[in-house]
Amino acid sequence: MSSGTLYVVATPIGNLADLSQRAETVLREVPVVAAEDTRRVRVLLDHIGAHPKVLSFHAHSPERRQELLLEILAEGRDVALVSDAGTPGVSDPGERLVQAVRRAGFGVVPIPGPSAVTAALSGSGLSADRYLFLGFLPRKGRERERLLEMVADAPWSVVLYEAPGRLAELLDDLARAVPGERDAVVVRELTKLHEEFKAGSVGELAAYYRAQEPRGEITIVVAGRGELTSPQTSAADVAHRAAALLAEGLTRKAAIQRLIADLGVSRNEAYRIVTSLP
Repeated sequence: MSSGTLYVVATPIGNLADLSQRAETVLREVPVVAAEDTRRVRVLLDHIGAHPKVLSFHAHSPERRQELLLEILAEGRDVALVSDAGTPGVSDPGERLVQAVRRAGFGVVPIPGPSAVTAALSGSGLSADRYLFLGFLPRKGRERERLLEMVADAPWSVVLYEAPGRLAELLDDLARAVPGERDAVVVRELTKLHEEFKAGSVGELAAYYRAQEPRGEITIVVAGRGELTSPQTSAADVAHRAAALLAEGLTRKAAIQRLIADLGVSRNEAYRIVTSLP
């Protein structure tokens, strides 16, 4: 008896018409669907007239649930893995099951489709040649600070997720971390009736959403700061400029910010040079 296959199926992030024909075929034919939220997937399954057995599988599922899915595959039955919306494994726990299935020697077949990351990038007008996806940042602590610094230093566009009630706080933190008036786009309710793209500087967006709390699911795209270091700017040039800024009476922190904004050096390089000066 041949073993089953795990299909990793991307599902709509809002508009049900975005479900691909291939994904619909898989969901109609598999006997079992493993879903992050069984109630949400049943809406989709009812929409396409599919009637597989639906099992819950999410970040807090007991180990026994994963073992059960492996047993189903070992019996020769196929399983489709779906998340709440979008592509499983992207800001959701799907990778754990995929790893276990591969270790067990069963096949894994991705069924590509909707993703809030690529949808937001394509409609933002910001560069998507290269990008950094950080998902949801930690609520507080050193790890949040480290990732905010990463956003500030990134030469490419950065994509973030955030809950609507915490958007203003995140934008305020970004406005403090990102030097200058960095462009950004807040994307709300992608592919849904009230889809919205709100563009502006990080500071402008922070002020807007402090005054107007958003609703729905939020994706943020922050522009990168361009090339890491201009080839015409040597370390000696940066050190000379840093010394001049300190001589003008700027604090070390202010001098670091000016070097980043004026010369395009990375935060780490600016910090290293400023703190090395007497």
